[in-house]
Amino acid sequence: MGAAEAKKKSRGELLTGSAEEKDLVNYGEYRLTAGDFLRQGATGMALCALVSYTFYKSIIIFLLMLPIGCIVFPLSRREYLRKKRLWELTVEFREAIWIVNGYLSAGYSAENAFISTVSELKDMYGSEAMIVREFMRIVKGIRLNRPLVYLLNDFAVRSAVEDIRNFAEVFGIAKKSGGNMKEIIENTTNIIRDKTAVTEEIKNMTAAKRYEQSIMNLLPFALIIYMDMTTDGFLDIMYESMAGRLIMTLCLIMICASYILSQKILDIKV
Repeated sequence: MGAAEAKKKSRGELLTGSAEEKDLVNYGEYRLTAGDFLRQGATGMALCALVSYTFYKSIIIFLLMLPIGCIVFPLSRREYLRKKRLWELTVEFREAIWIVNGYLSAGYSAENAFISTVSELKDMYGSEAMIVREFMRIVKGIRLNRPLVYLLNDFAVRSAVEDIRNFAEVFGIAKKSGGNMKEIIENTTNIIRDKTAVTEEIKNMTAAKRYEQSIMNLLPFALIIYMDMTTDGFLDIMYESMAGRLIMTLCLIMICASYILSQKILDIKV
């Protein structure tokens, strides 16, 4: 049996039909919705207008840049939105397994612990939250007598989150070995909570630098617009001559390069 056939068979053990399979979310991929395209497209259009006015003062340049702002910019933001969703899922999962661990400590079985956790997650995040939908899917599988290990593995594969995959793997080993389920899950939960806590602390520590970065990115635009508005014709040569346009283009490239570099510097992985 090939890898594709094995994967299809494994997925078939978990789902009742094609309709349910279509509802499964692969968190490793992000598909832009119509709302995402409209919001990001509007932002891209505004950036095109700002750049074309500040560096070129040309409606032709704005029209040439418009496809980049309306199409390329939303697509370029897809990775940012994917990472944001993965982080939100990680935080929600951290709280979920902490609740599960509490029920296990109270003497619940693993299956009943997951079932009881759903109501608390709804109170915390609402019924439309990612973790609530996934736990409801797991509970539905449990009630259809599907093994909890398979349900968790399916979620872990689709989640694209290392912590969730590790938890599912440890949970499966604990189930098969018959070890102390409560102790094993508690240790795994503490590791995940510590890791996410460190990540959150790093985000908080770099928040001020991120704010400074945003100011520095906007500062060149503000300075050029201020000089253009307060000095009569001082910057006209930069917009009317070929040399001036080349210099402005070079400045724009340097601003873009500094933005990309600052993003990489502040992207600290744990």
